[in-house]
Amino acid sequence: MSRCGTSDALVSGVHVREAVAHCVRTLSDVPPSRWSTPAGDLDWTCWETLEHLADDLLTYALRFGLARPMGVRRVPLRLSSDRAEGPVNVIFGDTAEGPDGLLTVVEACGGLLAAVVDSTAPTVLAPHVFGASDPEGFAAMGVVETLVHTYDIAQGLRRDGTPPEDLSRRALVRLFPDVPVTDDASSTLLWATGRIATPQRSRRSDWRWYGAPRSNQ
Repeated sequence: MSRCGTSDALVSGVHVREAVAHCVRTLSDVPPSRWSTPAGDLDWTCWETLEHLADDLLTYALRFGLARPMGVRRVPLRLSSDRAEGPVNVIFGDTAEGPDGLLTVVEACGGLLAAVVDSTAPTVLAPHVFGASDPEGFAAMGVVETLVHTYDIAQGLRRDGTPPEDLSRRALVRLFPDVPVTDDASSTLLWATGRIATPQRSRRSDWRWYGAPRSNQ
């Protein structure tokens, strides 16, 4: 694969790594006993939500491991869940290693996505339920997944999970061209993904992003 022009990318592997570093900083050193609490308004626990994040990052990366990504609807890995109400994943953390071990899994999966999107030609497309996207789009998806699920988990752990402003703005411009930024980018991103209401806008009950290459938007 030829190397992506990362200097021209609005969102690249660098930003995926920054988002994951924010996640690790925010969620490190929390006693294991607190990880069974719900993550924000989700039906999943904080532990399950972090596993889901790792799963997102890994499966996004696997898309670009294929010679012809658009020729395969999904990488056919076995899916499973630890309980009926929990997320359906291909990857799970070793509970014996505790939450900091699971954060290591997230960091590894995020690093894999970062490396893949930065080494894939920018014109390559891969499928997604919201439409085909390019490496920049999948990098932005990884950033959004990381920022919003870190926020969810931080709510459950009673920590400040406010997304970083620069990463939020990049993600909004790339994936939410229909959403104007009001006040600040971090609160706008949380509103755009149905996490909060703002003084100007009621909370979203339905939302999506737009991953089509910027040249097609």
